[in-house]
Amino acid sequence: MLAGIKSIKIVKKTGDMHGSWMTDPGKDHLKIYFLSGSKNNVILEFANIRAFTERNHKLTPRRVNLPSSWQGTGHVMYNGFLFYHIYGSLNEIVKYNIQRRKVTDRMLLPGAGQISAYQLFHDTKIDLAIDEQGLWAIHAEPDTSGNLVITKINHLTMTVEHTWDTSCNSKNAEAAFLICGTHYVVYNSPRRGTSRIECVYDVLDTINTYEIPVLPFPKCQGSHSTMHYNPKEKQLFAWANRSQILYKLQTKQKV
Repeated sequence: MLAGIKSIKIVKKTGDMHGSWMTDPGKDHLKIYFLSGSKNNVILEFANIRAFTERNHKLTPRRVNLPSSWQGTGHVMYNGFLFYHIYGSLNEIVKYNIQRRKVTDRMLLPGAGQISAYQLFHDTKIDLAIDEQGLWAIHAEPDTSGNLVITKINHLTMTVEHTWDTSCNSKNAEAAFLICGTHYVVYNSPRRGTSRIECVYDVLDTINTYEIPVLPFPKCQGSHSTMHYNPKEKQLFAWANRSQILYKLQTKQKV
């Protein structure tokens, strides 16, 4: 479980105001995948972090054109596949083979897509996440009064394994992520103050989430449009105000 935020590193400042960047924790984890914008269909694949950060014409990225645009910034890379919410659909998630450049599967996520997952970032309706247990989806529903819903997805069969209604509300939320099946929701103020984790939900109910203190993030400019946890590196890949950020995390065993 998360014990604290150890450090912040602003890796680069490029691209659109909102976007997503990540490595693949399941395969080729050195490669950097850069997805600029909350509606786009172009992925830039860099060989490693050095190729991403340096301005060198010899280190040009591989360009991948998706057959359809993504919606929001909640996409993830896992085991060689990009999982993303298709722009213009209510709740369709696509599984795309990044090397073969083809869609291999798709699914509909029940209840998702009606409202934004986070009040402070309206473009993301379905926020996908990876942790030590695999693929998850985060969304909000009008029927739950805006409370977040998390769904465990079988990434091989693209089917729902289980769904949990959490007590964490989407109001003033800007992002969320999971670590070992525990859901952490990041809040801010509409005036863009300090990002902080204020609500935690454990799907196995093995920790007392009410005793976890508020965890503030180191100050950065603007609010986050993405926070993706990498279980191999124990880091958050974040995007805030055109900046690509790494947060090193301090974790501990669940009691």
